[in-house]
Amino acid sequence: MKSSQKQEGRASLVRDDPVAPARGSRIAATAASAPPTWSDQVHQVFRDQRIRQVGYVPDSGHARLIELARADRAMRAIPLTTEEEGVALTVGAWLGGERSVLLLQSSGVGNCINMLGMIDECRVPLLMLVTMRGEWGEFNPWQVPMSQATAPALEAMRVTLHHVDSADQVAETTAAAARLAFNTCRAVAVVIGQRVMGAKEFK
Repeated sequence: MKSSQKQEGRASLVRDDPVAPARGSRIAATAASAPPTWSDQVHQVFRDQRIRQVGYVPDSGHARLIELARADRAMRAIPLTTEEEGVALTVGAWLGGERSVLLLQSSGVGNCINMLGMIDECRVPLLMLVTMRGEWGEFNPWQVPMSQATAPALEAMRVTLHHVDSADQVAETTAAAARLAFNTCRAVAVVIGQRVMGAKEFK
């Protein structure tokens, strides 16, 4: 094969892989033009804690963090159809020798309750990041009941809660929660108050 054909072949391989290069360039451009957000800092915590699998149900509060995880070649971001799948993902990851995290919104916490019994009984470490709805300036009344039940429901299933209402405390709290979860093999949730993300408006 001629050298020009080889170069053309290599170029086509680069063009045909739209995922990592494109995502990586977007992340790098954003990082260069703006100061790090709490999501950027939490992503670094994930790297420091050797988290390899990130399960998530799409959520605007976690959008930046999900984007970072998807762009990180050291992590696998896994979209879920329901939050309870994330609990099963955590168990499978741990049995396979990897650490994981579950990203979800407060409205999806109720879907996890039955599965959390397995976490407690089998002593599998579970790190959860829960973005809250139904509190700070909420416009949607349907978000309020589960918002009020989130903490009691998780505590009833023996999940340790770390509450955060300031953006500058999210990364530090996540790091502490990760150490507690992985060192003691327990379920720990960082509950991120709606004030951190800001209230949504109906449009």
